[in-house]
This record gives sequence, structure tokens and C-alpha cells, in this order.
Amino acid sequence: MARTRTTKAVAQRIDLNYFKKATPFKSAKLWLAVLAPALAVLWIGWHFLAGDHRVYSSGGLSAAHAVLEKQCEACHLKEAGGFSAAARDSACLACHDGPAHHPEMTASSAPKAKCSECHGEHRGPIPLASLTAKNCARCHADLGTAGTGSQFAKNIASFSNRHPEFLALRPQNGGPPRDPGTIKLNHALHMKAIRRGPSGPSVELGCGDCHRPSRSGDTHWEYGDKNYAAATVRYTAADSFEPAGSRGLPAKRPGNDGKLMAPVKFANACAGCHSLAFDKRFEEGAPHDRPDVVHAFLVRAFSDYVAAHPAEVREAQDPGRNLAGRAASWPGQTVSPAQWVSERVAVAEELLWHKTCAQCHAISGTRLEDVKIARWDAAGGRTANRVSGRSLAPLLQAALPDIAAAHTRLDWLPHARFDHDAHTGFSCTGCHPNALKSAESSDVLIPGIAVCRTCHAPGPGHASAECSECHTYHDWSRRREQEPVFTLPALRGGGS
Repeated sequence: MARTRTTKAVAQRIDLNYFKKATPFKSAKLWLAVLAPALAVLWIGWHFLAGDHRVYSSGGLSAAHAVLEKQCEACHLKEAGGFSAAARDSACLACHDGPAHHPEMTASSAPKAKCSECHGEHRGPIPLASLTAKNCARCHADLGTAGTGSQFAKNIASFSNRHPEFLALRPQNGGPPRDPGTIKLNHALHMKAIRRGPSGPSVELGCGDCHRPSRSGDTHWEYGDKNYAAATVRYTAADSFEPAGSRGLPAKRPGNDGKLMAPVKFANACAGCHSLAFDKRFEEGAPHDRPDVVHAFLVRAFSDYVAAHPAEVREAQDPGRNLAGRAASWPGQTVSPAQWVSERVAVAEELLWHKTCAQCHAISGTRLEDVKIARWDAAGGRTANRVSGRSLAPLLQAALPDIAAAHTRLDWLPHARFDHDAHTGFSCTGCHPNALKSAESSDVLIPGIAVCRTCHAPGPGHASAECSECHTYHDWSRRREQEPVFTLPALRGGGS
């Protein structure tokens, strides 16, 4: 007969006091529960007695402050046997000057701007200047709550959220943005195969042939002229560059001058193709300078020439200029050296002012004079030394033109920082595509915000888009020198 087993009978076989009996596993847990806290307390006490407060830290310090890891009191206020949670502003300002924000920062928001609120430590070797957009958005997401009268956009949350188009690319007076420069330049023409000079070979320019960073030490310019580069010019920065307007806050360190492109100079980028020749008697061209300097050069050049070639004052009509094919009506004429110089200067300046220089510069204050100056009149031979009822000498003195200031804009992003060196892996036309089709010098060719957002965007696979990448908070033009507070042995915790 089979044995009958019930659950009650089985339950009677279980010792209900099993949990009261000691076992090796239970003993190990007990000792672990007692020894682990005890060892932790001993470890903390050991560091406390040794004066090492790193055990209380919430994380490692940045690389710049790593030397202070054992000196909590250098930044934190000691109170009730411990240290304050946040670093003191006075501790930060004892070593680092933190000049105020730009003047538009209102008084109501200034007291809230504590150092530790933006520059958070104990995050490991992360640069303290690398801030997130949230720090800036505390005010800039709604500037209306911080004060009134701001000239900047009042609701910017981040670079990808409500950041306006760059100022230089916004419409002006209801029309498209315009480059204030007056130099005539057709980018599209210069970026195609173009003839180098009237009878020269065809060449194709690259962007780097004209545009190079300010700090570039390159001395070789394929389309420059070393004689013009070595010449001293009389025109000033006011004649060349746009007057300085509103500018953003200066960076703490000026950087490597990779932000701005150096101004394009005639001597480096233009002289190799655009000749300033003025007379077939001379191999050298006229100087690229102010009209009065050019005029003085021409007078001197022709005066020296006629002194070395006195026979030139006896002129005969050039057979090559007798387009009608008839015999010359007047075999020639002898003039005084002064008359010869005046007439030759007049002809050279007609060529320069109204053809050569006018190709690039906006010229006013002079008109194309009578073409009979120093030329042959088919009806009456050589012209007299009077033109339109005026003597030639006063005419030359009054004929110097007014050349418009170039107004070249050097900084297109005055409220931001930009470093071309960080973008050397990209082609110029990748960011400046409009240069390939721009035929007017008034076109603004800097990339818009949409181009920058192609790479600078939130999330993995994109470059940083934080505000601190482009903008400066502190007004470093107002910085002050700091008094040193540490000695090296005390800082390192050692003796003398």
C-alpha cells in the first residue's frame, strides 16, 4: 500500500527557528555590515586629521584649478565645521577679475549673476569657460523681464531656437543688405578663367590668392608685385576701412588673429594683373596712392625723362596714329620742356583717372578733358597750349580727382567671435557659395545663420552650438589687475 503524505505532515519536519541559528553566510554579512561603515569612518577621519578635504568633494576640479583640490577653504566659506556648498564670489574675484557684462545688462539682473551659477566646478577637467546655452537663456530667453530698452533680440533660447539672422544679412531700410564698400569688384568674373593682362595667359584665381587671415605670415603672392608691396603709401586707414561702429565685448585673449581676413591690398592681390602703366616710355607703373602723390610722381618722371632725352621736345606725328592713311599735314613742332612735361602728364592722367583707376574706384571731381591735349588735330596739326579757353598749367592743377573712401568692412560679425583656423578643413565656397555668382560689389557674401547651423546644432554628430562658442560675457576691456594671495608652499600644503 502506498504511503500517504500530507502537507501538514511535511510542514512538521521544518524547523521554524532556522533563522535564529548562525551560519557562515550570516556571519559574513554581519561582519561586512559592521566593518564597512567602520572602515569608511576611519578613512574619512584619517583624511580629516591629515587636512585633506577631497573626500567631501562632489567631483574632481577643472584642470585650471587642479592644484586647489586640497585647499577647499580657498574657494568655500568655512562654517559650522564644514564648508559652504557654493564657492564665494569674493574667492573667485581674489584671483580672477570678472568685469561686468556690457552696459545693457540691467541692475535688476546683475545681483543674480554669481560666478558659481555659470562656472560650475567639480565636473572633472572641463574648461570653466565652456558654458551651456541655459546659462545665457536665463536672461536672454526673455530680456523683457530683466529690464527695458535692450537693443538686442529679447527672446533667444539657443543658437537653434529663436536666434535671429546675423545683423549684416538683415534687410536694410526695406531693401536687401548691402556691402558699404566702394571698390568695384565682380567676384563671379574673378573666379572663372580670366586673362592675366591684355596679352597675358588665362588664369583661374583661388580664394586664397586674395583672402588670407590677418595673422598669415605668407610673403609670396602669386598675383602681387613686390615693388608695390615695399612702397610706402600716403592714404590712411580712414581712406580704406569703414569707420568703427558698434562692437561686441572683446575676448579675454585676442587669439591667433584667425578671426578676420586681412584687407585685400592692391600690392598683394591685384598688381600682378592690373597694370598701372601710364606711358610706353616707362616700364614701371604709377604708384597706387593718393591723386596728389600720383600727380607729383608723373611730373617728376616726365621731367627726369625729358632732361635725359632733350630731343623729345622736337616731336613729329606718329605715323601709326595717322589712321586716315594720308600724309602728315604738319611735320612736327618743338616745344619747351615745361610744355612737353605738362602735356604728357595731362595725357597720362586722362588714362589713369578715367580708365585704369576708374575700373576699381569711384572717382568724381574731374571730367574727361578735351582729347586734343597733347594730341594731333587732323585739321590744324598740333593743338595750342590752351584748352577750352584755359591755359594748360591751371587746368592740370585743378584736374585732380576725388577718390571715394574704400569703406572696406573688416569685421562682419562685430558681436561675435569667429576663427577661420578652426574651419580650415572646409572649402571657402562651401560657406560662401554666393561668391561664385556675385557680380556686384554691394553683395554681402558672408554665410547666413542657416549655413552655420548645418554643423553647429544640438545632439551627437554636430559641432558645439553653445553661446560661449561665439559670444563673450565679461567686458574684458574693463579688467583690472589682481593682487596675488597665495604662496607656492602654502598652496601645495608643504613647508618652506
